[in-house]
Amino acid sequence: MTPKENYLRMLRHEPYEYVPSMMEPYMAGVTDELLTPQMAPNGPIVTGLGVTYVGSPDNGFGAMPKPGQVVLEDITKWRDIVKLPDLSGRDKEAYYKARSAHVDRSKVVVVTDGGDYFLTLVALMGFENALLALYEEPEEVLALLTHISKFYTDIMKDIFRYVKPDEYILMDDDAAYRAPFFSLEMYRKFFKPFHKLHCDIALENGAFVNRHDCGKSEQFIDDWLEIGVREWNPIQITNDCKAIKSKYCGRLVMSGCWDSQGELGGKNVDKRKLKDALVDYVDTYAPGGDFTFSANAGGMGDNSPEAEERREIVREFFFDYARNKVA
Repeated sequence: MTPKENYLRMLRHEPYEYVPSMMEPYMAGVTDELLTPQMAPNGPIVTGLGVTYVGSPDNGFGAMPKPGQVVLEDITKWRDIVKLPDLSGRDKEAYYKARSAHVDRSKVVVVTDGGDYFLTLVALMGFENALLALYEEPEEVLALLTHISKFYTDIMKDIFRYVKPDEYILMDDDAAYRAPFFSLEMYRKFFKPFHKLHCDIALENGAFVNRHDCGKSEQFIDDWLEIGVREWNPIQITNDCKAIKSKYCGRLVMSGCWDSQGELGGKNVDKRKLKDALVDYVDTYAPGGDFTFSANAGGMGDNSPEAEERREIVREFFFDYARNKVA
């Protein structure tokens, strides 16, 4: 069974052969250069909304809004500043064919991503100004997000028309490591309606929805399930991972639950302690299924021999022990 079919069987609640893991890659991404980038390894990237993103070795070249950048200082002025790109002259079929030429669909699940409404607001205004706007000018925020949604959903529909991805990753971090950035009520008012639009498009096209949300986000799970989310990544350990497994197994695939930011992800972790933690990790979350192995111990951006040794310990453990721990 290919990694693709194995993973899709898990998402379909069908019998599958082994625990999925990116140690044995099962997905490949196809994106649009006008949307928010995930990585910026080769210098600044400017999106269709005019936001500049940069990467750094310190965060593995993950794309972040350029420091000090404020595109929109006053939310009430968004109509004069936030312009949507004209897509009418694009040869969309040729464009997306070129963007997906690297993918072997017989072996991997094709994924695309988007739907980052809170993060887009932050990228345009800065974090503090974005939060203030939610409280001080809620109607203007909703009007701006509705405007942006036209652009985001048009591109999403084009990707599904020409690429036909198997899975959609709903990307919108709305929590810090220990607490959400806003209440559940605010999520339902400002962001859930737009997230639902994206989920509806994915589901109507036969794709699964994978929710990417870092930080302590467990309060949103029921709302995610309501709009069609099937998987959550990366579930960080500040969430009650064991309770989530107990309550949602059979409805929510868990990708994460590994302490990558604590001692186990550090440079000086004891090898014996790492191996014991890996056993406990798999024995806790693999039973019952709906689990993807997500452990790592190399350290982001660390290419030293010591980091590679830790990565090799995790790789060997996956293939020797974790891979076949299927319920």
